[in-house]
Amino acid sequence: MTTTKDFTPVGSKQEAEFLEGPRSRLKEVGFLIKVMAEFIYGFRKLHFTGPCVTVFGSARFKEEHPYYILSRNMGQEIAKLGFTVITGGGPGIMEAANRGAKDVGGRSIGCNIILPREQSPNKYLDKWVDFDFFFVRKTLLSKYSYAFVVLPGGYGTLDEFFEALTLIQTGKFQKFPIVLMGKDYHADLYSYLQRLVEEKTIDPADLDLFLFTDSIEEAIGHITKHAIEGFGLKKRKKMKSRKILGEWG
Repeated sequence: MTTTKDFTPVGSKQEAEFLEGPRSRLKEVGFLIKVMAEFIYGFRKLHFTGPCVTVFGSARFKEEHPYYILSRNMGQEIAKLGFTVITGGGPGIMEAANRGAKDVGGRSIGCNIILPREQSPNKYLDKWVDFDFFFVRKTLLSKYSYAFVVLPGGYGTLDEFFEALTLIQTGKFQKFPIVLMGKDYHADLYSYLQRLVEEKTIDPADLDLFLFTDSIEEAIGHITKHAIEGFGLKKRKKMKSRKILGEWG
């Protein structure tokens, strides 16, 4: 994907134009076709890559940072369970999780979006898909996953965390396990969520929609119980991909 001279991603420009309000019917149909094409492209590429676990987290943590190390170790353990590790495909936490999968011979996939800073596919991906539209990318990061691991990050990470929670809370998603890691980093966030319970804007049971932990062992146990056993993944038949349809095996 190319960018303009002021480093505004093309996809973001298209989305901004779409959100300006009513446009000509032709432009609206043209936008819809682009979105449909991107969804179909992503569906065909990712349909046979799973089952997956998605790891969310900041692109800004360097290799020596404890959270990078935590993510790499988590990626290793996820891959050992037989899952494909899927991330946003960029550096930092995403790179670490993909790297961990590769450390132990697991599969590593990225759903990449080009940003004015930070984002480019990391070198530990077996394959990746580039997206112009954030909302398409977010949908596909969720669609093929049986669990979500949320490590320290910024606005984007929190957006992905709360979207997954909301979809599960409202019954739009099945109850896939979510693991929030980084107890010190997320301490204020967890306190805020407890405040929501006190104010009765969420139910006490809504805090049970995710596991809050620093323990990789506890996180893997949670994923094993609620994803592998909960969805009977060991009994699922593996479907075959067809290269002629642009599918990855």
